[in-house]
Amino acid sequence: MQTSFHGLEFVTAPGRVFTPRFATEALVDAALARIDGRPVRVADVGTGAGVIGISIAVAAPQVEVFATDISAEAVALARENAALHGVSDRVHVLQGDLLEPIPGAVDVVVANLPYLSADEHRPEYDDEPPEAVYAPAEGDGPLQRLVRLCEGGKLAMPGWVIVQYHREVLEEDCQHLPQLRDRIARRRVAA
Repeated sequence: MQTSFHGLEFVTAPGRVFTPRFATEALVDAALARIDGRPVRVADVGTGAGVIGISIAVAAPQVEVFATDISAEAVALARENAALHGVSDRVHVLQGDLLEPIPGAVDVVVANLPYLSADEHRPEYDDEPPEAVYAPAEGDGPLQRLVRLCEGGKLAMPGWVIVQYHREVLEEDCQHLPQLRDRIARRRVAA
């Protein structure tokens, strides 16, 4: 099956890998604004079908993207989509948790991770893999872990973290990551 995302066509696997949503295109636009034509290293965390990282790589040929996912099916699909768009030489798809499989630090981190709590059932996601929608505890655990990894040296100076959380794009530079963690927590409580 195929879907359009950010003006490109991607192969998808409904039910096995999360299907890209139009709202996530804003995450790509925010990343491209921060990249601003510079040759940077980008991490696309929880890549799924690879649409975020690949869209960035197609629009910004000077970047190198490291796309990670814990799902072997997602990794295979993201690699297929990278080959489809001719960016396999600059989009490195790695299986693993968050930023752990990426060698060295990156300049920009983008992520649309699962954020609904396990007890917050949403019927509109019944056809999606549960691990791509629901997160442990109150839902913001994966995002909070990601920000802590960035604080721990996986984000270069002057890097940016750009995440989608409840359809809103949240971004912060490397010197203000505690504020990003606070915004995520406040947004979780408000949701």
